Amino acid sequence: MKFMVQMLSFFVIQGEGQENGGGNNANLSYKHFQTLDGEEYIDSEIQRFLSGEFNRIAKRKVEKNPSVEHAPTKVGRFIVEPDYGLDSNPNFNMFARMRAATDKQEFQYACDDVVRAYLDTSAVRGGALIAVQATLENYSEDPFIFLLKCDFEQKIARISDERSLVNQVEMAISARSMKSIMYPYMLEEGMVDDWELKIHQTSHARYFEDFLKFVTYEQSIPEMVNDHVMGCVQQFVESKWPDETHEERQQVEHEIELWAASEKRDIQEKWEPAEVVEAAERIIEIKPEIELKFRIGDTLVKGKLADFGGTIHFSKLNGRYAVILEGDSFVFDKGFSPVELLQPEPFQDVAERLINKKTEKPDDGIPY
Repeated sequence: MKFMVQMLSFFVIQGEGQENGGGNNANLSYKHFQTLDGEEYIDSEIQRFLSGEFNRIAKRKVEKNPSVEHAPTKVGRFIVEPDYGLDSNPNFNMFARMRAATDKQEFQYACDDVVRAYLDTSAVRGGALIAVQATLENYSEDPFIFLLKCDFEQKIARISDERSLVNQVEMAISARSMKSIMYPYMLEEGMVDDWELKIHQTSHARYFEDFLKFVTYEQSIPEMVNDHVMGCVQQFVESKWPDETHEERQQVEHEIELWAASEKRDIQEKWEPAEVVEAAERIIEIKPEIELKFRIGDTLVKGKLADFGGTIHFSKLNGRYAVILEGDSFVFDKGFSPVELLQPEPFQDVAERLINKKTEKPDDGIPY
């Protein structure tokens, strides 16, 4: 896979009187440094800087429904009203003008509009913004647009001599932390979707989501699971207490609200196992490999949600909790333990011993 650069525009975003161009976007301005055509690009320093980056961006793995929240790489889709086409979307038109440009001046003008729109976003920082029109060799002549953002790097120096040791490098950029937009999104080599684009940014920032106001993104798996669980909970509450003014319903809804907002949650003891399995089925349809992770006492357990009720069981024992795990074999990691030499007891013997075991109360230190 080889991308052939047709045109490239290089812009610098910088704030007056601010180190490395960071700070409030109200103080930021931009300057167009140069626009190159394909021949000029081949012999340029920017070609060496970007060597391999287009392939890396195109091949970077992405999920329509990311497995984590705030995934750094996402697929976005242009939003349009019913019965309207793509050309009704301002963000699409922005990329379409860059794709349609046939000379350097036309491409620079189209890129100017993009940079001005980018400066209006909240997460903008000083750095280099590089817009590229490129075609995929041996495939269609329809170009791709790559929009690349490199923030200025802090505290970059080069070794100078024995006396001064280092020289500070101003306005340094690195391809290592590059943010990118690729339009159109390439599902497979040579197969594109004009309705979609691919963005890559640091997971804690919203560089491009604020910039692309008319692009939507699919929910992540955790978001889908959360919505489904909360929907099941709300359905349970409504079926048990149809009257919204019922005092017990209001109390339960308040408890659920607090539970949902907590980072570390205790077991709620509200549903029967069959109800939990039924609610989990829809989640498993979305992602069969979804993880079930919890801590009982000081022990962390990681399994699959699909195994709950089958090989993972929760129970209560003498006022405490017990987890039963089933499996065909044991696998121990590095580091020997005498437990590996164990001849396991019959389950009935262990269960009987646990049932008959008296729970010891901690010593409070008082001798009476």
